[in-house]
Amino acid sequence: MLLTQTQDADATTSEATSAIQELSCDEFLIFRLGKEEYGIEILKVQEIRGYDTITHIANAPEFIKGVINLRGVIVPIIDMRIKFNLGTAHYDQFTVVIILNLSGRIIGVVVDGVSDVIHLNMEQLRPAPEFGGVIDTEYIIGLGTLEERMLILVDIEKLMSSSEMGLLEQADK
Repeated sequence: MLLTQTQDADATTSEATSAIQELSCDEFLIFRLGKEEYGIEILKVQEIRGYDTITHIANAPEFIKGVINLRGVIVPIIDMRIKFNLGTAHYDQFTVVIILNLSGRIIGVVVDGVSDVIHLNMEQLRPAPEFGGVIDTEYIIGLGTLEERMLILVDIEKLMSSSEMGLLEQADK
């Protein structure tokens, strides 16, 4: 039994280390959800916009706020705060929408705020431990450390292609 648990932990650590090594860049856009800071690969970000009028879609899941017309492209808008049960979502002048380009599909995600773009080298990246957070650890690439800050690095493409989100076709990996 103990040997099986050790083997499972080793496999999880190995997968997390592999996810870090497969990163396509070492620059991340940092955003806030609640009190936590998250990072996504900057190459997946198309632009950052203020929260604006959204057309609601009937019978859509609550975390799908609706759609916007972005220069002729209809873009679904996902509120990550609602998706991850981070309390009541308030929309103010700091609320932003990160427009992502994931495998050619344009998706917007609402976050509490965007702080900066940072460069992390391999020494600053750690595999994600098994923990009960607001995001299933399956979608966490790892943790980035920058001075006193702890950044949760999210595999946004894997998250958006998950069966529960269903916004991208699942990759055949």
